[in-house]
Parts: sequence; C-alpha cells; structure tokens
Amino acid sequence: MASTNDLKNGMVLKLDNGQLWSVVEFQHVKPGKGPAFVRTKLKHVLSGKVVDKTFNAGVKVDTASVDKRGMQFSYKDGEDFVFMDMDTYDQITISPAVLGDNANYLLEGFEATVAMYEGAPLYVELPTSVELVIEYTEPGVQGDRSTGGTKPARLETGHEIGVPLFIVTGEKIKVDTRTGDYLGRVNS
Repeated sequence: MASTNDLKNGMVLKLDNGQLWSVVEFQHVKPGKGPAFVRTKLKHVLSGKVVDKTFNAGVKVDTASVDKRGMQFSYKDGEDFVFMDMDTYDQITISPAVLGDNANYLLEGFEATVAMYEGAPLYVELPTSVELVIEYTEPGVQGDRSTGGTKPARLETGHEIGVPLFIVTGEKIKVDTRTGDYLGRVNS
C-alpha cells in the first residue's frame, strides 16, 4: 500500500478488482477552494488502454511489485517462445498472446525486458528498434531512387514490412518495433 502522494511514473497500481495499471503521468493539484487531489494518466498493463483517473490526496492505493528482468530469446517451442534469464539462466515460456506483435521482430539471441508479476510474465519490452536482414523483396529498378514509393519485403523473422524501392534482398535494415516501420539501412 502506498499513498497517492507517493506516486511515481512507472509505478504499477492494483485497482478495480486486482487489475494492474501503470502510472504514465501524475499531477498534484491544490485548488484555491476544496481539498487537494492527484490527477493521473494510467495505462492498463495487459491491454495498453490509457485512462485518466483522479484520486483524493493522501488516499491509500494498492501497489503491485512488477519485476522487470533482462532476458534473452532462446528458441521457439511450438507456438510458445522460450526466454532465458540473463542472471540466473532460468528459462521461462511465454505465450504468443503475451508477446503480441513483438514476436515479429524476435531472433534467437535477442535481448528483451520481461515484466513478471507473481511469477507470470505480463508483457515483453523490446528495444525501440532492431536490425534485421531482408530475406526477400522484389528487385529494384534503375531510377527507383526517388522518395515516396514502397514495396513489401519479408524479414528474416518471416514478418513482412514496407521498404523503399531501392532496398534489395540481403540488406540489413533497422525496423521500429513499436510501429513496424522501416527506419533506414544499416552500414556493415
């Protein structure tokens, strides 16, 4: 338990029948008349839904201790993904539902942050960008150097994204893991 006066960004609260909400931002407000209150923006840990919520100042809120660990993706076991804890070498299995779209950017050996609550994985945070090789894309045509045009390209993970017309098969590119957008070539 903590007071609303102790709120910090990133703190995880247990509200509404045990649902986990992460504090995105907060503001202590002391109006001229009436009692002080705390205005917050909360993000649901599992669904990602963001809501605004107001608490009276000094009210007790239930906090949840979410353990974030550095883990390395080891291999895919059927539909599930196996990660290894970088400190203890323990392995955990994470379902595709928990991983979400991050599965599109995972290669063996990639490092990620796994958030755990009571021994169960909640979500996986990848770096904001990853470097991947283009497995296949249609060849570019001379003169395709202009801006604006894109074509589909299959990454080494099997995921398909849009890339500029001048990109060729075998090139290493940088991809934004939050949006799936092409960010640029990687000079080797």
